[in-house]
Amino acid sequence: MTTVSLVDGFSRPITYLRISVTDKCNLRCVYCMPETGLPWLRREEILSYEEIAAVVLAAARVGVRAIRLTGGEPLVRRDVHRLVAAIAAIPGIDDISLSTNGLLLEEQLAQLVAAGLRRVNFSLDTLRADRFEAIARRPGLDVVLRGIKAAAAAGLTPLKLNCVVMRGRNDDELVDFAALTRELPIFVRFIEVMPVHENLELQRDAYVSSDEILQRVAAIGDLRPVPGPAGNGPARYFAFPRAAGAVGVISPLSHDYCERCNRVRLTADGRLRLCLFGDHALDLRSPLR
Repeated sequence: MTTVSLVDGFSRPITYLRISVTDKCNLRCVYCMPETGLPWLRREEILSYEEIAAVVLAAARVGVRAIRLTGGEPLVRRDVHRLVAAIAAIPGIDDISLSTNGLLLEEQLAQLVAAGLRRVNFSLDTLRADRFEAIARRPGLDVVLRGIKAAAAAGLTPLKLNCVVMRGRNDDELVDFAALTRELPIFVRFIEVMPVHENLELQRDAYVSSDEILQRVAAIGDLRPVPGPAGNGPARYFAFPRAAGAVGVISPLSHDYCERCNRVRLTADGRLRLCLFGDHALDLRSPLR
């Protein structure tokens, strides 16, 4: 029997599919969207769970093994656990993870774990409640922290915290975030702020390179390169001696990470994108329907 694999233009196997289950979000983070929000897709424009499962089935047959559900905020879509269960039942899929801001996780966690969710990435840009509301334009840090603790207690490890670093807004918390990895088995990943939608001025004024981030974090201890956890993708990881976790940096602007990319992306409206930075997309919704 001939085995067919999904490969990119450099003959690298594609094993990871990121799926946006919705474009909607319950936060309005300053680096992501305007305070008034964006024009959302109509319900009929978004892939159904059955259509998403059909794409995953096809992807699994050509070598995709890991699925990450994203948004927007994936948990604002009703009954996401149904989709997790459908994906978990597909032969060949070994790992299902979720990227979330954490506001709705605690109340849905039991259903998600029972359905087959394995890991969670949290978007968390500050450890201060007042600053959380300033960056996200919504309150809720206490709820997010409860969600993180609940995920850890449920065994959804390794836990990853993704922090978008912005000069003058949260860069003074770099050391606080990094220090968490000394005692806790978590991976704190610092991400360079990217130009998206209407944040071009913010990106210009607030940009902090990953090299500067690492230099500032190293002020509290020796950082050494270490292997990343499952699904590490473009991140580079470093750890303090005898630390329980690690610090990662994702450098979309200052360092070329294309050679470490092993994933493709399915948008909420059914377009397959081979590159986050590319304009080309393949319409899968039309043939599905």
